[in-house]
Amino acid sequence: MPSPRPRQRRLLKILGTLLVAGLALPAVPILALRWAPPPTTAFMLLQSGPVDYEWRAHTDISPNLVWAVISAEDQKFLQHYGFDLESIRDAVDEYRAGEGMRGASTITQQVAKNLFLWPNQNLLRKGIEAYLTALIEICWTKERILEVYLNIAEFGDGFFGAEAASRRVFGSTAAELSNAQAALLAAALPSPKRLDARAPSPYVQGRQAWILTQMVRVRTSAEPLDWGRSR
Repeated sequence: MPSPRPRQRRLLKILGTLLVAGLALPAVPILALRWAPPPTTAFMLLQSGPVDYEWRAHTDISPNLVWAVISAEDQKFLQHYGFDLESIRDAVDEYRAGEGMRGASTITQQVAKNLFLWPNQNLLRKGIEAYLTALIEICWTKERILEVYLNIAEFGDGFFGAEAASRRVFGSTAAELSNAQAALLAAALPSPKRLDARAPSPYVQGRQAWILTQMVRVRTSAEPLDWGRSR
């Protein structure tokens, strides 16, 4: 009969193997998605109604939407490595002060969440999200992260990505978006089922105006992006 110590070593070895496999497994789809369009996402699969999703390459999406989304969602996107530590600290401080928990997710974190995870907030999901975010930042370029985000983000109830949103809201293509149109789509991103770009409330219009002013500043001060050119 084996002694307890060898049994413990075997158990630790099995657990270690499972842990390594669990950490390595997500790298496979993430590496594949470095080049291939995602056929669907976790958030699309969780939709109760029909899903409108049309993938478009970065060459077919207006740079105006790129800068609108960066200005609205993650102004330090080109400087950080997946996590905006200052925004996270501010969110934690506000929560401790009793102001409620606000989002501090970067664009990369949103890509990880939308592709693979579920919307509920808990420590387990945030931990998995952090690991997937790090993998995405390691495996993809910033341009690829933006390309995927602009194709899988929910811009309205049931429609995902820049092409579906442009067609639904403006009757045009994602390549044709003006600054004002791009800012209006970005204004709905925090809560696309509640903030409707097709019939914008005064709040959405105000947010659109703020995004337009931010776009001027962010676009002139940010690092250059290889957007709209063939790769």
